[in-house]
Amino acid sequence: MADYAIGDVQGCRAALEDLLEKIRFDPSQDRLWFAGDLVARGPDSLGTLRLIYSLRDVANSVLGNHDLHLLAVRHGHSRLKNKDGTGPIFSADDGDTLLDWLQQRPLLLELPEQHLMTHAGIPPWWSVKQLRKLCLEAELLLHGPDAATHLAGMYGNDPALWRDDLMGDARLRVIINALTRMRLILPDGRLDFSHKESLETAPAGMRAWFQIKNTGLEDYTVLFGHWAALLGRTHNQQFIGLDSGCVWGNHLTAYCLQDGQLTHSRQGLR
Repeated sequence: MADYAIGDVQGCRAALEDLLEKIRFDPSQDRLWFAGDLVARGPDSLGTLRLIYSLRDVANSVLGNHDLHLLAVRHGHSRLKNKDGTGPIFSADDGDTLLDWLQQRPLLLELPEQHLMTHAGIPPWWSVKQLRKLCLEAELLLHGPDAATHLAGMYGNDPALWRDDLMGDARLRVIINALTRMRLILPDGRLDFSHKESLETAPAGMRAWFQIKNTGLEDYTVLFGHWAALLGRTHNQQFIGLDSGCVWGNHLTAYCLQDGQLTHSRQGLR
């Protein structure tokens, strides 16, 4: 039995099928854990969701920012972007089933061998205990009967700094932004949302979230996606970047939790 964590698919079904073939995925004994952004700018978001949904007994995913945007569009609180390839989901006969399943995905997955997974990472402000609590708090809102209202309130960059006394939409927004959009953190602890390029070109004074010590994570390996420009390179074995830019013509990556081996799809497959 093997557990494989897979980076941002973003609608690249052909690359996912190639990767599953390369790892010799066996649904009778293996499990898949996706780092979010199952959909968005690739050529076949509908087919990707159908494939992962068909494996739902042995596959799970955290929610990514593109997944949440798709759900907000579904509930009428946003519009599809020009680059989005998710439109066919809304006209598909099984579209509602797929979106219902997607909306029930968690923000945090605790995986075998002391691994934690979120889409963008884990901010240094939170212990694992607080992380669990806040993820559950947000998931109850996103999965509940008033989910549409809360999806409407998640957009925006402010507040960019966590405070325990935050309430309402502001509180949910910081939780979601930290877990699905975070890359760099300013010296005063605020999240920066402007820089999306490589770590080497980050503005002076800003550090990647995984460069800031969080003593509460010492016993864990953190798996995340979202930051394609890293190409998986964090220079720290405790933090495994899984978004290797498949949607931009690179490859899709799988990480085996049991032995730490990385496997890549063929480059250029989307």
